[in-house]
Amino acid sequence: MRLRNILLSLLAGGLLVIALVYGFRPQPVKVDMVVAESGSMTVVIVEEGRTRVVDRYIISAPVTAMMARIDLDVGDAIATDDSLVTLLPRVSTVLDPRTRAQAKAQLAAAEAALKAAQEGVEKSRAQLSLLQIKQQRISNIVALQGLPQERLDEVQSWLKQGRAGLKSAEFMVEMARYERQAALAVLEFAKTVAVSGEIDKIVLKAPVGGQVLKLLQKSAGVVNVGQPLLEIGDPKTLEVEVDLLSADAVQVRPGMRVFFSRWGGEKELSGVVKRVEPHGFTKISALGVEEQRVWVIVDFTESSESLQRLGDGYRLEASFILWHEDAVLKVPGSSLFRLDDEWALFIVEEGRARQRRVKIGRRGGIYVQILSGIEAGATVINHPGDTIVDGCQVRRFGKK
Repeated sequence: MRLRNILLSLLAGGLLVIALVYGFRPQPVKVDMVVAESGSMTVVIVEEGRTRVVDRYIISAPVTAMMARIDLDVGDAIATDDSLVTLLPRVSTVLDPRTRAQAKAQLAAAEAALKAAQEGVEKSRAQLSLLQIKQQRISNIVALQGLPQERLDEVQSWLKQGRAGLKSAEFMVEMARYERQAALAVLEFAKTVAVSGEIDKIVLKAPVGGQVLKLLQKSAGVVNVGQPLLEIGDPKTLEVEVDLLSADAVQVRPGMRVFFSRWGGEKELSGVVKRVEPHGFTKISALGVEEQRVWVIVDFTESSESLQRLGDGYRLEASFILWHEDAVLKVPGSSLFRLDDEWALFIVEEGRARQRRVKIGRRGGIYVQILSGIEAGATVINHPGDTIVDGCQVRRFGKK
């Protein structure tokens, strides 16, 4: 009986030791595994863009005038030399009773000023005539040595002043005559309009054919010189403007391929980079970050029939193809980490994680090109955590 208890105690102790050893032994770390594969890889820059008409024209008022109501609507077709805008002189203030009374008073004042200036001319002429007679008399006396020469010099000086005064008075007459003509022109114009109803007008015509893109003012009203009135252009000739980060724009070159998606159609549209503008601008992102952006202009390579559903200012998503290779060894970028000054990753060999230093090439949106360090077909740990060390046991998620 005693021997039996000893055997049971030994058996229980052995089972406890086995359980403790099994319970405290290192457990494999569960990891996400991917395979380093060789395949095609593309490096793209994706940004939002918008269409715009290649040649657009802004019709502006050449003078300050009264604009008649524009009968066109946005989208209306127009041909070259079609009448777009009619500008009329501003006659409302001229026909206003108070303004007309002021104009009559100004005309009366101008006529009075003209008469005063003419009387001033007559006065200056009389004074000049008197000085000429006096100068002749004193000249004769000086010649007979009855007066000193200084007396003659004084009279000659007065004579010069008299001639200058006459010229000044004549200029005042001319000025008064012009002011009278200006005051009279206002009344004559108002009288002509009131009697005949005919006034001069300016008709702005279309420089090119196309469509009305935007009406900046449709109703009749006063417009100032240089004020934009409407925009016209041909929506069949479209291009795309995309603002890229300046760090991305330096990688874009004219002639580079571009694909457009999410524009509303079933298939992608294609294009080529036409121009990278040399001037950048500052833009505040949605997160409030100040960014330097650059406009990149892209031409469509599709036929015009494929673009009929697009118009000016339509949104689309542009993908710039920076680089493409068909046979590239690649792994997800999330499997890489920094080790000293190099890149590294973990591969799985016989159930254990093995650290490998690698040299990378191009970076895509998800994948990174591997130039050296591992071979195609190697099992790579994706998203390695702090629990992964060189030589530790690992197993795939979901595998017992």
